[in-house]
Amino acid sequence: MSISAIDVARTDGAAQWVETVQTPDGVEVWWDEPRPHEGGRRCVVRRLPDGSRHDVLPEGWNARNRLIEYGGRSWRPLPGAALVFTHWADQRLYLLHPGKEPVPLTPEGPYHYGDLYLPPGREEVWAVRETNGLARDLVAIPLAGGEPRVVVKAHHFLMNARLSPGGRHLSWIGWEHPDMPWDGTELCVAELDGDGSAGPYRVVAGGERESVVQAEWRDEDTLYAVTDPTGWWNLHEVARDGSGARNLTPVELEFGNAVWKPGAAWFAVTGEGLVVVYGSPDDRRLGLLDPAGGDIRDLGGAATHWAATVSAAGGIAAGVAASPYTPMEVTAVRLADGEHTVVSAPKPLPPRELLPTPETVVIEGVHAHLYPPAASPAPYVVFVHGGPTGAHPLMLDLEIAYFTSRGLGVAVVNYGGSTGYGRAYRERLRHQWGVVDVHDCAKVARGLVELGRADAARLAIRGGSAGGWTTVAALVHSDVFAGGVAHYAITDPAAWAGETHDFESRYLDGLIGPLPETEERYRERSPLLHAARASGPCLMMHGLEDKIVDVGQATRFIAELDRHGKECALLTFPGEQHGWRREETIVAALEAELAFYGRIFNVETPEVTARDLRGAK
Repeated sequence: MSISAIDVARTDGAAQWVETVQTPDGVEVWWDEPRPHEGGRRCVVRRLPDGSRHDVLPEGWNARNRLIEYGGRSWRPLPGAALVFTHWADQRLYLLHPGKEPVPLTPEGPYHYGDLYLPPGREEVWAVRETNGLARDLVAIPLAGGEPRVVVKAHHFLMNARLSPGGRHLSWIGWEHPDMPWDGTELCVAELDGDGSAGPYRVVAGGERESVVQAEWRDEDTLYAVTDPTGWWNLHEVARDGSGARNLTPVELEFGNAVWKPGAAWFAVTGEGLVVVYGSPDDRRLGLLDPAGGDIRDLGGAATHWAATVSAAGGIAAGVAASPYTPMEVTAVRLADGEHTVVSAPKPLPPRELLPTPETVVIEGVHAHLYPPAASPAPYVVFVHGGPTGAHPLMLDLEIAYFTSRGLGVAVVNYGGSTGYGRAYRERLRHQWGVVDVHDCAKVARGLVELGRADAARLAIRGGSAGGWTTVAALVHSDVFAGGVAHYAITDPAAWAGETHDFESRYLDGLIGPLPETEERYRERSPLLHAARASGPCLMMHGLEDKIVDVGQATRFIAELDRHGKECALLTFPGEQHGWRREETIVAALEAELAFYGRIFNVETPEVTARDLRGAK
């Protein structure tokens, strides 16, 4: 017995943007969730105090946006069960009242709206507005209709706008090229003028080599902020006038993470204290922090991962949690006694005996999670996460279980550059992308062979986006792997720097080096220019609507592999962007990958046809 691709597709993805709402009847929990079987749309769901769940967003509507292409917070609940949200098809902001059709609040145009926020006491929604994918400002959109009003125009990138409790001050987080938000950001505070726009601002935290990722007001004079002057994202109290900050959690643990989607929340302010998400990719907990004494009461239960979305109201905290045997589920926690209730709809799961038991290991200083099959030594696939400023948590992943249930081992490598282990580990990758990540993946693979767990002749590597880059870089710059599977991969870094979207257009300054000064370094590391060295076959997959990594990155690399007589194939998917969202795509991609491993490992895969690796361009 093994796990099917349709099993994976129907549990794929996770809820996000969880919000608790206090009502006269109790606490409601809202979230949005992926619907692979509905064309990959994201639907907003509301769970009432009586336990019933209701889709708030009608079929055909999709609560997503293209802010910095990865998207930002895309909706907020309003009194009376109304909803304000961004719609993927036209990127406009809409207002939805129960039983009625959504009404647009913003005009048509070259705009993306995201990181939605409802300032207390104001009949408007605030959003970061992006124009032509480049210029960004904070705008206020009247809920009754009318032209958006500019509130802040200060940084090239901004997020996390918040109004102080008295309504007199505004805070936000901003940063400039060439920094990414995990390199350095500024927490800014300004007084609001009579017309509702921000006056001159003061930087109260952050700056060069300090990254503020979330801030919320405690009172009119103080903010809580997650920032990392010590090299760890800890919670701080920050004075509004910039006079100082106090670290509430001075430990070598992360209370924040890299911001890829503006709107993420690692803590929520409540009357009982601060509900916090903290830890590492090996164990990310939920807790209740006493800001006066610094003590944290654990609320995490059996979960080994809590996502970067948490909200609290009426003595209830809610977030998205997973464990090695349970998928990402929206979970409500009673603060008084820590009782957990899963409030999202149950996902169908395979029998427990088909699920691997993951192990946390460190091999030559490299963090990894092993998902072993029943027998050793086994063929092993190294999974490489995207980002590269990201990490893979310790939790159930049915995509991994799909392979382990067929006797393949999986090693998820949180290589140097990964988040969750402090800034020093994260910055091991600075100017070393294509070197440290490749070496770390090879170290783990070789280490598993030395431990007798992996078969040296049957090692493969796979990843998506930046993980796809590491996959193809490992194929051409090492001799460890018998083949690789690259999803929406970067293969030509110099070209990608000039063709990608604005948010990541200077990312490579820190990962490889600034252009043109380090052009030779780009040439040395380019998988495209060294395709002739590939140590094994390569299967590539790409969405045809990908605005982050153009499909040309894959087609050019495949052409070079083919020119040098290397086995290769490329699958493309119409209607898909940077990642797979549709059920049929998820199934097709998994089955193609399984067939690929069957071919290069010489193992039987009777349910899928072996893929021809020549001429399938």
